[in-house]
Amino acid sequence: MAKLNVTSFDIPGVALIRPQRHEDERGYFCETWNAAAWAEAGLSAYDWVQDNEALSADRGTLRGLHFQAPPFEQAKLVRVISGAIYDVAVDIRHGSPSYGRSVAVTLKAETGDQLLVPRGSNTNARYARRL
Repeated sequence: MAKLNVTSFDIPGVALIRPQRHEDERGYFCETWNAAAWAEAGLSAYDWVQDNEALSADRGTLRGLHFQAPPFEQAKLVRVISGAIYDVAVDIRHGSPSYGRSVAVTLKAETGDQLLVPRGSNTNARYARRL
């Protein structure tokens, strides 16, 4: 089972995840999600029900602010397959101990980093901008 490098932030549940890559002259292989590896890393098991992909063709593209309120909230696992994005999550949950705090990361295809914004905390506003 591949080991995960997990970085936590001031907003509970938001995490930067770097899966292990196995590289050779052909490229690389990476397990982007594995329930057992995530549990071992201290992350809750997720029952993923949807997978989306977006292409921002032009550098500087702003993907806008996104948020979901109950009962429509979803966990998000954001990664980049080409180039890089600057991604920000802001806790906009009234009454949350981390209300108003933000997490900003640069996600690069070359590192395979993923930003997890879990359900329940993802009434967070978030935006992504292609660098």
